Amino acid sequence: MTVKEITDLIEKIAPLSYQESYDNAGLIVGSHSDEVKGILLCLDMTEAVLNEAVQTGCNLIIAHHPIVFKGLKKLNGKNYVERIVMTAIKKNINLYAAHTNLDNVLSNGVNEKIAEKLGLTDIEILEPLRGDLAKLVTYCPPQYSDMLRDSLWKAGSGNIGKYDQCSFSAQGIGTFRGNENSNPHIGVKGELEKVEEDRIEVLFEKYNQNKLLKALKENHPYEEVAYEIYEIANTNQSKGAGIIGVLPEALTQQEFLKYLKGKMKLSVVRYTESDSEFIHKVSVCGGSGRFLLETAMKQKADAFISADFKYHDFFEGDKNIMICDIGHYESEIFTLEIFMKIIREKYPKFAARFTETITNPIKYYF
Repeated sequence: MTVKEITDLIEKIAPLSYQESYDNAGLIVGSHSDEVKGILLCLDMTEAVLNEAVQTGCNLIIAHHPIVFKGLKKLNGKNYVERIVMTAIKKNINLYAAHTNLDNVLSNGVNEKIAEKLGLTDIEILEPLRGDLAKLVTYCPPQYSDMLRDSLWKAGSGNIGKYDQCSFSAQGIGTFRGNENSNPHIGVKGELEKVEEDRIEVLFEKYNQNKLLKALKENHPYEEVAYEIYEIANTNQSKGAGIIGVLPEALTQQEFLKYLKGKMKLSVVRYTESDSEFIHKVSVCGGSGRFLLETAMKQKADAFISADFKYHDFFEGDKNIMICDIGHYESEIFTLEIFMKIIREKYPKFAARFTETITNPIKYYF
């Protein structure tokens, strides 16, 4: 199989359009047409990971964190980023990353994995994505409506939160007249036609617009297809930052800390106490999640699990919420399991492996 076949699997779950503006997800080094001999899965691309790929015969490294975040003006090996890129090119090793695009999806995303480890139920996106949805409106004869609507659903439209195959229809009268070069499906060219038509409306995620329009034009009976696209105010309940859910049972703060440490395999937890006696509703954000603290409090979460809190950030909880900083590496290391699941579901016997290199640069002294 090719690199593209593997990366398409990941991007079907986490489209690149969902990465943040500062990010650099996607194929960073290599060619989509390269044949994949082996895949090494990691959180960070380091020189040790690259050497491990060479030794194990893996020519595709899939990481959560991109090795290149900003432009490289020179490649002379003066830092580890340049050295990794240079070596990868020399050794014909492809480097790929799925970062904030994987953070911003609910199903098979980074935060869902944390929620799974903690046994959270009734999970929802903590801060749903805004400005991501649009509405397609088109018109067709009633006898073709079911077929056309079904093709639009299959192309990825009609999903609203926990519901799919959503649409709206209304009946009306359409008019048209074809010129001498037309080939009308209904009526005769040169003559005015009046036909009953269904107005069909479906919502879709903007990244999917080209695929949806292709399905519309391929399955619509008319030679010329009329359609409209509108932006809508709904938030995308399946995309966005963080997750919120509930524990199997309420725990005291100390019981929760012990539970968290065990489930996430932690060495240490930095935390603040809160005025709540029990922890039941929990919000999470893998990586640096300080920006979601206020949202977690508005959602009445008892605890917020994330990483990279600065000293003064801990005061912001104001004892209204327990802040648990579990470490950046620790909050995202299980991302590797997401990559493995995606690959194994399609290619169960293919040689994909977890790195044996611990890439966490932070060490703890007890």
